[in-house]
Amino acid sequence: MRIYPTIFNIVFKKMDPELAHHVGYTGLRLLRATRVTSLCSRWLKPQKALECEAMGLTFPTPFGVAAGFDKAGLAINALTDFGFGHVEVGTVTGQAQPGNPKKRLFRLVGDKAVINRMGFNNDGAAKVAPRLRRAMQVLEREYGDSRGARPVLGINIGKTKVVELENAEADYRLSTREVATHADYLVVNVSSPNTPGLRTLQSIETLRPLLMAVREEADAVVSHRHVPLLVKIAPDLADEDVIAVAELARELRLDGIIATNTTIAREGLGLTADPQEIAEIGAGGLSGQPLKRRSLEVTQLLRQHMPSDMTLISVGGVSTAEDVQERLDAGANLVQGYTAFLYEGPLWAWRINKELVKIRRKRQQG
Repeated sequence: MRIYPTIFNIVFKKMDPELAHHVGYTGLRLLRATRVTSLCSRWLKPQKALECEAMGLTFPTPFGVAAGFDKAGLAINALTDFGFGHVEVGTVTGQAQPGNPKKRLFRLVGDKAVINRMGFNNDGAAKVAPRLRRAMQVLEREYGDSRGARPVLGINIGKTKVVELENAEADYRLSTREVATHADYLVVNVSSPNTPGLRTLQSIETLRPLLMAVREEADAVVSHRHVPLLVKIAPDLADEDVIAVAELARELRLDGIIATNTTIAREGLGLTADPQEIAEIGAGGLSGQPLKRRSLEVTQLLRQHMPSDMTLISVGGVSTAEDVQERLDAGANLVQGYTAFLYEGPLWAWRINKELVKIRRKRQQG
């Protein structure tokens, strides 16, 4: 019997979504601080059979948590205790910023979806960086024995809202200087719909010099190892633009692409949500189940046009182990989730990892 759905319906469903996220986020941190999660992690950690390689790194499981859940970098160790193979922190910007005015986070429970226009609210790269360093030190200490592969830490960086688009390169360089040292991999986010003008950076003419600048800065800051660099794209790109990004990634020898961010489209909604309610919510990025089909399509399209040795991370509409395996079958090396975490609860990653093992065993048995 699963307890969390009852807790969600009684406690969180009636609570303001942003407050509910804060309560859940704080709860995870308290469980870690009181050693509850660290004591339970031996039962919650992924089985060794799920270990996989990507970007020259070993992941305990292909399933991780996407950027957006831990913007502050304060719950990294708690999330890995619960079985996520990697945690992508962010989005982090060069300067601290409060994000867009509230109310800015909305649940569509019947559609298992969320609309947000958070606007990269975060403490800024300089303040987040020491937290990343401490979290990495803990990971290296706790996984320095024979416990298996260490969970991987990714950092997602974006443009500060007050920075003009013509100065975006310098802003991304600033974030890179602060956080690259503490990252297993680095992600350039040019696809959030909630920072004005940001998505224009996805055009090849502006994306090429931006990625080259971040690559140059990361190499200068971290000279003793290679920090893998990826770009995260929107599901709203036309297919030809998706292919153009894949070709650019090949040209620049990027380490990977993440597909996809949230969508500004509203297709797939309204089956249980009131169209009037959706209209009243207004602008924002849609995530969750309605994004599943397009995210899978972009994943398949990218894999057809990316080098076979380039990492592809698929995210969007993932909620079950079957969803994760479908993305892997479509050519993804790694899979991320976030929105379903809000509906499935803290044991979500553990259940997915457990079911992934069962799916693979059934396939092996024919």
